[in-house]
Amino acid sequence: MAGEIGYAKTVREDLVAAHRRQWQRLGRAGTWWNGAERVAIAREVRRAWDCALCKERKAALSPYAVPGEHAPVAELGAAAVDVVHRVTTDPGRLSRVMYDRALAAGLDAEHYVELIGVVATVVSIDSFCRGIGVALHPLPDPAPGQPSRYRPSAARMERAWVPLVPDGYAREPEADLFDDGPGHHTGNVIRALSLVPDEVRGVKDLLAAHYVPMQRFMDMTFHRSLSRAQMELVASRVSALRSCFY
Repeated sequence: MAGEIGYAKTVREDLVAAHRRQWQRLGRAGTWWNGAERVAIAREVRRAWDCALCKERKAALSPYAVPGEHAPVAELGAAAVDVVHRVTTDPGRLSRVMYDRALAAGLDAEHYVELIGVVATVVSIDSFCRGIGVALHPLPDPAPGQPSRYRPSAARMERAWVPLVPDGYAREPEADLFDDGPGHHTGNVIRALSLVPDEVRGVKDLLAAHYVPMQRFMDMTFHRSLSRAQMELVASRVSALRSCFY
């Protein structure tokens, strides 16, 4: 089956299991994109690294100083392709201008948020493969089916570009999104995907395996083979190299 994931036995089983779950989900119809479209987004993530236009924009003082368009992909359209390439190759310079231009070109907030979730999933798993020196996984075969088009009724505009489910919201069917205990606040980097709840669930699944489960995030004693302090040092360095907003 295309897209099957396998690693050497030295890779922790929880990582393997999380990657398999998210890779399988990648090929299924999501909330706003169907399976073929989600796989097309993943394919564009990989194509973006070798994109001449992206490289030229990355080297420029501003990405808007370099005119040009990516070749549109039939399943996605030009606006979605541009967002995929920008988020993949130049995440430190994402802006409200980029988002507003994407909406003006026909992409809506719901499709935008799910697209971000797919990009984050593919970049995370592909980066893991590169890090341990194995080949990237073949993309999954798209499964039939239509998007659910589910929009949480609680989503509202706050201080973000997109509508969010309120922090601490604990009512079904969004009760599982945020693991909020005493003194705990779900980071906005997670809440930013809450317009499409399944993308929060997917990121949480990878987060628990790659980093720290959300319900243990404030527990500084949490460790694996690395101590929590070592984990934070690595995470901070990676964030700096990726020019992460946070």
